[in-house]
Amino acid sequence: MDASPKRVVENDKFAKLTGIELLKAEPGYALARLEVQEKHLNGLGFVQGGAIFTLADYAFAAASNEAGIPTLGINAAISYLKGPRGRVMSAEAKEVSATNRLCTYQIDVRDENGELAARMMATGYIKR
Repeated sequence: MDASPKRVVENDKFAKLTGIELLKAEPGYALARLEVQEKHLNGLGFVQGGAIFTLADYAFAAASNEAGIPTLGINAAISYLKGPRGRVMSAEAKEVSATNRLCTYQIDVRDENGELAARMMATGYIKR
């Protein structure tokens, strides 16, 4: 099995299970999308917070690993700002800062109308 950081992200079995699709990835940036299905809803019929978190976390993993150096998430905090509308959500991860060992990303999750539904701040440990 290829253990390169890019391959690890592409082989993310949980992301595949949830239906996340990686649209774009480059060092320090990624865009992912999720088509909301019945399995992503909570008991009240809203998109489950875990589905939103997973989408944001996957975009963070793609962006932080794209340069080819293994990076592991060590902290993530998410704020749910409003319930996403429509059937498609996207997560855009952008690098905020990076040192030799740590990186910080802001990940915005938007609904299909472009409305900001959640914002995650995540820190990664760069394994050099």
